Amino acid sequence: MRERQQLEESINNINQLTQSLDDSIELIAMGEEEQDQAIIADAEHTIGTLKAEVEKREIDMLLSGEADGNDTYLEIHAGAGGTESQDWASMLLRMYTRWAEKNQMKVELFELHSGETAGIKSATILVKGHNAYGMLKTESGVHRLVRISPFDSNARRHTSFASIWVYPVIDDNIEVDVSEADVRIDTYRASGAGGQHINTTDSAVRITHIKTGIVVQCQAERSQHKNRAAAWSMLRARLYEEELKKREAEANAVEATKAEIGWGHQIRSYVLQPYQLVKDLRTGVENTDPQAVLDGDLTNFMEAALAHRFHGNLTESANDQ
Repeated sequence: MRERQQLEESINNINQLTQSLDDSIELIAMGEEEQDQAIIADAEHTIGTLKAEVEKREIDMLLSGEADGNDTYLEIHAGAGGTESQDWASMLLRMYTRWAEKNQMKVELFELHSGETAGIKSATILVKGHNAYGMLKTESGVHRLVRISPFDSNARRHTSFASIWVYPVIDDNIEVDVSEADVRIDTYRASGAGGQHINTTDSAVRITHIKTGIVVQCQAERSQHKNRAAAWSMLRARLYEEELKKREAEANAVEATKAEIGWGHQIRSYVLQPYQLVKDLRTGVENTDPQAVLDGDLTNFMEAALAHRFHGNLTESANDQ
């Protein structure tokens, strides 16, 4: 029923836009026949408004995937480089949290491993909101930071890397069967803030899916039972995301962009010194205000990446010709 409602709304919107365009074209023809410039100007203004509306609705079209409307998990992992990369990972955690808040989405922290000196080794957050997965899915990949290190007494420039992985929360009506025989479950003591209780019991849970090697973990709750349930939910979501990727590949929907979304591929650079620039290496979109980006101004990058993914095959075909 939800899919039917979405399709009906989309069709009605297209029909309304088409009808408005046809009416405007007829008015222009009528104005030319009667040499009435006022009618022509009004019709041209309407067409300009329609163009802006079409561009706005293009994003809705780009977010029409099976799981795009769902909530999403986002994992952050510091790359090699110790404190530098761990501090960069914490900056990314703040950046995505700020982006979610600016877009009226809620963020829950599921897992966090602090760095020895500063920053974080890894973190997993749950972003709740309409089209959370659809907007964030193109953020998967390696993010590169260039800056004068605050941890270097000689004030030298350092390059740091951190990886982002995004996968959707699955709906209750989507069943993903996982046998306990196919997984290994480990419990351990949680780390980080939480008072005396969080570090005295083996409440944190890690689940490893043996066949795929997928690992999920949760330490958000004091109760091992609640952490286990959350970890199972995360594992089902990861397995579902793997299935989505297989379906897309079979339909040749992402063949042209596999390298771009693959783990370990650099997708964006954030340069703070010697100049100020954030550049997406897939789309060429730039922003000369890195602080605004780090404060959550990411939507332009996301929309451009969605459009790039959608139109990638068409562009390559045109270039080949």
